[in-house]
This record gives sequence, structure tokens and C-alpha cells, in this order.
Amino acid sequence: MHTENTAARGFAFAISAYVLWGLTPIYMWAMAHIPAVEIVAFRGLLSVPVAGCILLWLGRTGDLKFAIRQPGTMLVLAVTATLISINWGIYTWAVAAGRTVETALGYYINPIVNIVIGAVFLGERFTRPQVVAIVLAVAAVLLLTIHMGALPWVSLVLAVSFGIYGYLRKIVPVGPAQGFFLEVVLLTLPCLAVLAIWFPVGANHFMAGNLTDTLLLLAAGPATAIPLILFASGARLLKYSTVGLMQYVAPTIMFVIAVFLFREPFSGVQLIAFCLIWTALAIYSWSSLRKTAIVAQA
Repeated sequence: MHTENTAARGFAFAISAYVLWGLTPIYMWAMAHIPAVEIVAFRGLLSVPVAGCILLWLGRTGDLKFAIRQPGTMLVLAVTATLISINWGIYTWAVAAGRTVETALGYYINPIVNIVIGAVFLGERFTRPQVVAIVLAVAAVLLLTIHMGALPWVSLVLAVSFGIYGYLRKIVPVGPAQGFFLEVVLLTLPCLAVLAIWFPVGANHFMAGNLTDTLLLLAAGPATAIPLILFASGARLLKYSTVGLMQYVAPTIMFVIAVFLFREPFSGVQLIAFCLIWTALAIYSWSSLRKTAIVAQA
């Protein structure tokens, strides 16, 4: 019963995170006129008080002392902080540039990246369905590369950066809320440096006379911190493969928003590439569910 309750809590946390992430393009689109670097700086900076308040509410601030005294843990968190800031920046820029479809593709590719991460870092062996899924995903990337004349770098950077981020956050010996708080604390100085450069030259949009822009930037803290903490909480309670399966929710919502709300162009070649990815994910999902069923019966 305890295991079932843990899985249910993990599912609730993770699905909430993915739905919020799926709806994020609407929020980012409203700030399309604001430079991505400014948005990312506010996301990092304003996440500190939000994450701090959550820690106080949970009564887990004492756990921070242990993490801070572990150089290895802090080094890993510095890496995850860098990865997530890169992810934020590319994602924010892509939505503003009318490339939300590419962001959706990136997060569709992410579960396939998780398979590769499992093999590289955890020594997991590829199953035949996983090999088929990887081949189809590579075929989709090659097709888009030929069509675009360049690698679909937006999709690849988002998929790889978040895949490695998720893996490291799962293995780092610190709680989800504590880990995120330390990540954004580590980002504080870089964020302040960016704003210190931005404000004197009059390039900032915060408190610049537009109340809407000010409120949107103030919302960056909760909009960033809440889904990430929910995700980290869910990832620690669920199997890594299960988390990978659930990641389809966010890119599906992003894809629908991009095509039907933002009216972004979606060519026949892109449709073929997406069909390859969707087929790869279907094979991967079927394989994972079948394996789970076999284990449950044993």
C-alpha cells in the first residue's frame, strides 16, 4: 500500500509539472517582445524567494546545511543549474521566434534521449524495441536536417539538456525543493550581473512604465519554481522510465498550441518527422508497459 501511495503521489506531482510546462508557451508568447536573457535572469532571481518560502513551509531548511558541506553535491547542482538555465534560454527564445513546434519536437525526443542516458550512465542494455525507437528518432532528425539544411539544434539542445538535468537531479543526494533552491541561489550572481548590465542601458522591461510587463516578469518566479519542484518531487518517487513515458504530455500541449493557437507553419516534411518520432515513442511506450506487466506478474 505504501508503494502504491508513493507512486500515486509521484504521478500527481509529475503530471502537474508537465501540464504546466505544456501551457508555458502561452506565458512566454505574452513576453515575446522581451529579450530572452532578461526573462531568464528574472526566472532565476525570482525563483529564489519562491523556493525559499516552499522550504520554510516544508520545514526542511535544515537539510541545506548537509548539502552545502558536500563539495561533490554542490558541483553537481552547479552543473544542473547551468543546464536548466541553458534550457530556459533556448526555450524562451524559440517561442518568441515562432519556433514552438521545434520546442515540442525537442521534448518529444527527450524520452529517447533518456534511453541513451540510461545506457551511457547506468549501464542499461538496449532492448530491441528501444533500438528501433532510437533509429526512428535519428531518421526524423536526419530528415529535418536535410529539409532545413542544418541540424534541428533547438530540439536537440532542449532534449539533451533536460535529459541530463533530469538524470542528475534524480541521483543527486538532496531533496527536490532543497536542490532547486540551491540551483537558483547559484544562479543569483549571474542573473544579477545580467540585470546590472541591462538596466543602465535602458534595455530592461521591469518597472519601465508598462504594468503588464512588470507583472509578467514578477510571475517568472512562481512559473519557473513550481513546475520544476513538482517535477523533481515526482522524479524521485517514480521509476526513471515512467517519468520518460509521462513526458509526452507537455510536448503534446505545446504542439497543439503552436499549430492551432500560434498558427506556426507545419510542413509535410515536419509531419513525416513527427510521425517517425510518434511511432518511436509508441514502440518505446509499448515496450516499457509490456516489461512492467511482465515484472508485475512475476
